[in-house]
Amino acid sequence: MPRTSRAIAALPTEAAAKLIRLGERLRAHRTLSRWTVQEMAARIFCSPGTYRALEAGKPTTSTGVLMNALWLLGQADTLDAVAPAPAALAAGRRVRRKAGTSAPGVISEDERDF
Repeated sequence: MPRTSRAIAALPTEAAAKLIRLGERLRAHRTLSRWTVQEMAARIFCSPGTYRALEAGKPTTSTGVLMNALWLLGQADTLDAVAPAPAALAAGRRVRRKAGTSAPGVISEDERDF
């Protein structure tokens, strides 16, 4: 039985559904280009099985393979719409925190459990 990371096993149903829809859109672009799975895989330097996994929405496929596929299909610029920067960052302004709060991602001493 293959090992699965906890992060992949805990993938929310909604997120998994979005990956499947992304795979369906990739398949639509590939078929519109009239390329077979084997041709597409050869063009992005991966195995046909890896490319099939990408089209199936498997969360274990690499983002590099996804980026290669999007670039080849002329869709690389569409990634700019994914998780856009917050307006304050985009405007070049500093975002203030409340006094006494830590920066995002910083674990305070009282949160450490070991």
